[in-house]
Amino acid sequence: MKILLAVDGSPYTKKMLAYLGAHDELISAGRNSFTALTVMPAMPPRARAVLSKEMLDEYYSEEGAKVLDPVRKYLEQSGITPKEQLEIGPAGEVIARVAEEGKYDLIIMGTHGHGALGRLVMGSVSTQVLANCSVPVMLIR
Repeated sequence: MKILLAVDGSPYTKKMLAYLGAHDELISAGRNSFTALTVMPAMPPRARAVLSKEMLDEYYSEEGAKVLDPVRKYLEQSGITPKEQLEIGPAGEVIARVAEEGKYDLIIMGTHGHGALGRLVMGSVSTQVLANCSVPVMLIR
């Protein structure tokens, strides 16, 4: 099975990883392939106007590594080397697009992330993914 892990470094990402670790049928080495995807919001236009492309790329790379490195290290403890992917844009839309284009069998993600209203209702990113994607989504709370 080809599984997309949508991660943002929030406590719900950690809960999702703990859930994976507790379910051998998902994390068994060699059984499934994993891609850890993190989506960063685009810098505001005024900031992009004064920063060079190299500076922006370095910023996105450093911030993405803060999220993806712990996920990779956790999965490697179970003998799994995930693919890593960093995208820029609106998280819900990007996750849905990557899942569809990549022909993933399953998306696993936390119910909440870093969104401002995340604690009030199911996270807006999860809602967008559910609304815009035909790939099955497993939400971990």
